[in-house]
Amino acid sequence: MNKEDISKAKNPDLRASLAALERAAQSARFVAIQTNTSVVLVENGKMIKLSAEQLRQEVCKR
Repeated sequence: MNKEDISKAKNPDLRASLAALERAAQSARFVAIQTNTSVVLVENGKMIKLSAEQLRQEVCKR
C-alpha cells in the first residue's frame, strides 16, 4: 500500500496508522537528539544511520 491507498482505506484504524507512524518517527528523532544517539532508517532498501547532529541540522532547516 502507498500513502494514497491508506488514506482511502475503509478501516478508520488503517487510515489513522500513517499519521501515527509519522508521529512515532518524529518522537524517535526528538529522543535521539535529546540523548545524543543515532537513528537508523531504511530508505530505498538501504540502511542509513543518522547521528544526533545530523538530526539537529535537519530540524534547523525547517
